[in-house]
This record gives sequence, C-alpha cells and structure tokens, in this order.
Amino acid sequence: MAMAEVGETFEVEVTGFAHGGLGVARHDGQVVFVAGGLPGEKVQVIVTELGSGGRFVRSDATAVRAASPHRVEPPCQYSAPGGCGGCDLQHAALGYQRELKAAVLAEQFARLTRREISVPVQELPGAQPDGLGTRTRVEFAVSAQGRAGLRRARSHELVEIECCLLGVPGAQGEDVLDRTWRDTTAVDVIVPSVGPRTVVPTPVAAAAPVVTERVEIDGRSLDFHVSARGFWQVHPGAPPAFVASVLRMLNPQPGDRVLDLYAGVGLFAAFLADAVTPLGQVIAVESDADACRHARGNLAAYRNALVIQGRVDDLFGVPRPKRRGAAGQRTSRPRKLRRSPLLPESADLVVLDPPRSGAGQSVCRVIAGLRPRAIAYVACDPAALARDAAYLLDQGYELGEVQAFDAFPMTHHFETIALFTRRA
Repeated sequence: MAMAEVGETFEVEVTGFAHGGLGVARHDGQVVFVAGGLPGEKVQVIVTELGSGGRFVRSDATAVRAASPHRVEPPCQYSAPGGCGGCDLQHAALGYQRELKAAVLAEQFARLTRREISVPVQELPGAQPDGLGTRTRVEFAVSAQGRAGLRRARSHELVEIECCLLGVPGAQGEDVLDRTWRDTTAVDVIVPSVGPRTVVPTPVAAAAPVVTERVEIDGRSLDFHVSARGFWQVHPGAPPAFVASVLRMLNPQPGDRVLDLYAGVGLFAAFLADAVTPLGQVIAVESDADACRHARGNLAAYRNALVIQGRVDDLFGVPRPKRRGAAGQRTSRPRKLRRSPLLPESADLVVLDPPRSGAGQSVCRVIAGLRPRAIAYVACDPAALARDAAYLLDQGYELGEVQAFDAFPMTHHFETIALFTRRA
C-alpha cells in the first residue's frame, strides 16, 4: 500500500461524515479525512497532514467534481478549507448540517454504548433563518503586527477578515478589526443580554469586567453576573433552552438534594434552588475561582444553595485523568486522594455539565454511588457523552430522553442533554 504524502493531490469519493466536521473517504487503503467534503461527493483533495503511523491522512478539498445536492455557496468569503477555522460547515445547507450532527450523535452512541438512538438536532429559539448572527461572544486573535482576525484551521496563523458573520451585531468585529492593537494577543467582544457591549483585550491590565446575562423561563427572570472572559453559552437562545430541558427532565421536588457539578456561575443551580424550595438543597461545584465568586453572588438569595470551589475529581477523592508526558508516556502527579467532607454521601438529583473532555469513568462511578434517581448530562462533545454514558449504564443507570441543540450553527459543534435514571 502506497502511503500518501503531504502535498500530494488525488481524487476521492466521500462516503461518510466524521465527528469533527470532516468528510470520510479512502485512497489506496488509507482513510482520508476531507475538510470541505460532504457525503456522496467526488472531490479533489490535497494532503495536509499525516496521521499517527500513516493510519489516516487529513486533506482539504480543492475542487468538487460531483457535488452533493446539499452543497451551498458559503455566505462568508473566508470559509473554505485552509481559510478561517471558525466555521467548517458553511458549505452545507443549514438543515443538512443538523442531519449530519444527528448522524454523528447516533454513531457515537452506537459505537460506544451499543445502543441505537435517533435524535434530531433542534434549532434554538432566536436563531436566524440563515444560521448567522448567533454568537454573543467572539474572540479575535491578534498578530505580532497588531492586526486582529481569526485563526486558520488547525493553525496559529492569523487570517485577517473584515467581519465575522457568526457574531450578533456588535460582535462581528466592529471597531476591532480595523485598528492596530499594541501589546495584545487577543480581543474578546461580548454583547450581553443586559447592558452595553464590552471589549476586553488580552492580556488584561486589571480584572476582566463583569457583564450581566438575563435568563427567563416560564415568566421567571434571573440575572447572572459573569466575567467578560468567563464561560457563558454564546448562543442567546441556549441558556433558557438548556435550563428548561434540565428542569423538565429531572423534575425536581421540594426537599430534593441536588448536586450541580461543573456549575460555572450557577445557571442551573439558581433555578434548581428555587424548584427544591428551602426544604431542599443545591450544592454547586466549580473549579474556577472567578466563576465561584460570581456563583456565590448569583446564588446569594438562596439560603439552600452552597458553592464549593474545587475540581470535581479532587473533591470526590478520585484520580485525575492522566496526561501524556514529554516522551509520550501517560503520567500523573502523585497526590493524596481524600473526599471532601462538604460533599454529601447521597443525592436525589445530579446535573453534569463537564468540559469537552467529559466527566470520565472515576467521576461517573462515584456519582452513581450517590444513587441519585436521575442525572442530567449536558454535553458539548458527543463522543465524550457517549463514553460517559457507557460508564453510567454499567453502573446501573438507564438512558432516558436525549435532546440535541444546534447551539453552534455553521460548525460541527452542538450541545446534547441526556437523562439517566437509576435502574429499578
């Protein structure tokens, strides 16, 4: 079998779509991942990267010989293989983008849990018909020459742009992209739901400013303070939709004890504290010190809510996931494992909203040991969700309702909320 080389060009037929937004093809026995390719297309590609041991190659589609009926002209001139890395699906019709995402979710669950699911990816309230203008937060990179732009895909190289069509008005690069930034590596633009637009250059000379985000569900409106550089969902329709789904799935009752893990600034915790009434309790766990400070302020009105700062795995006294050392070996820093006395031995409900890497087997095992009647898992990565789902299924839980949301149109990313209930 001849191995492809970087820079080599050839023609392939795209037969599938992979997690990560890439078409899948084969050439001389090698798997070829194609940026800019859609299933059913014949495209000419150029090899851009070789995978480990030559098991696969990455490529860019340079010409379309036979196009998919779902192919469209990208609305942004910078969206193309080798161009800006902010979008990877602008060449697909918006409805078809959601079909591809749903197929990825189903494939990950079939592969990792051996369960067949069919979950449509829903449009979020407030989305634009063309899928553009849906990000309230955009980070622009800054070159050594002080010019702002966006990164090229899989690269630190800067692409200078005139505007970012994904941003809401005010976050498209207005008065950011047409000026020179000195002693700056990045510029964050935030258009919060309450208050003025905020522009934050990095490094920040002082503490990042605080913005206010308002979330309304069933006529109840709560304000959340969050650092301008802290985590908040970028799609304006995401926070209320996610909270409403979690509340409906968990169905919290007065007197319930709830653990909100990876709690951020307390978005889920606040609505849950209200639902369980003063008879119940909500314990929010978050590792980021800034987010914890804001969470305590956001939850100050709820005497039944407690915020604990720390990593979830550390506080539960379980090993951290190992990292690869300089020579490629997986290593971890030795430490004493000790469960925090602030964490309860049992819980009625759990909310899991981990980072992209997921919660992991040890955390899933200890959560199952709390014997909650229901767990709501909020995931931004379908592979991590399916992997953790397999762990929870092994620990005596059943997969219930699953919802998926198109929180990041024009990209392969999406959010999923899955319900797990304890097996009788």
